Amino acid sequence: MAASTIDDVLTQLESVIAESIKTNSRMGYFAALYYKVTASVKDGIAKGQFEDGARMEQFDVVFASRYLDALSAWKNKQPLSLSWQVAFQATESSSALLLQQLLLGMNAHINLDLGIAAAEVSGGQMDGVKKDFDAINTIISALTYQVMNDIDRMSPLLSLLGLHYNNQTSILIQFSIDNARDGAWCFAEDLITRQGAAYAACIGQRDQTIRKLADGLIHMQGFMRFTVWVIHLFEWKSPSRITRALHEDGKAKIVVR
Repeated sequence: MAASTIDDVLTQLESVIAESIKTNSRMGYFAALYYKVTASVKDGIAKGQFEDGARMEQFDVVFASRYLDALSAWKNKQPLSLSWQVAFQATESSSALLLQQLLLGMNAHINLDLGIAAAEVSGGQMDGVKKDFDAINTIISALTYQVMNDIDRMSPLLSLLGLHYNNQTSILIQFSIDNARDGAWCFAEDLITRQGAAYAACIGQRDQTIRKLADGLIHMQGFMRFTVWVIHLFEWKSPSRITRALHEDGKAKIVVR
């Protein structure tokens, strides 16, 4: 069922997490982290920390629904964005690092979904959603730094990535929320000027670009590939255990200021 409130989103995320734990699926990794984002937005709305709580909830629901709808399409073998296809396909790979799995979800959701959501709720006036847009990104940015600390115990050799400073390392460990945010905003500003086929084409072109970023996140070459293999040897091997731990860590919500 389509989510219409932030509580609906949380309920659906809980369902994805529970199913992933039950089936030992890596699909729960991103869902567990995204639960934290949504819970933090709900907490901020309740405390009056946003300019317009009702509008912020609408933004959050539209944004979250992009992920939930993509996940439903994947499970039902229906068409979905290329960016999410790469992310979901990676959940079936036992060789992808936990970090890669998380970044693939963030790549699709921020670089593609966020701009579309902003355009949809803007009513053609992007200035009206700028504060909400920035607020969501503040939460995501805080989450990104916390995630790195959270997963150290699940992936104890992750720091080995810092030994190599080539383009692939930069993509893998320096995924920039700031750049993603700026790109999503420019994309949304472009998108609201389009209609009909041009609107769909703009999304399709953006999706192709973000899919290429996803490919860079998952396909390592040369010595980086060996380093990722070594890191993976010492990661926790049970997807259920990882998802459960990520979800428990996610109970501590990000505070919006």
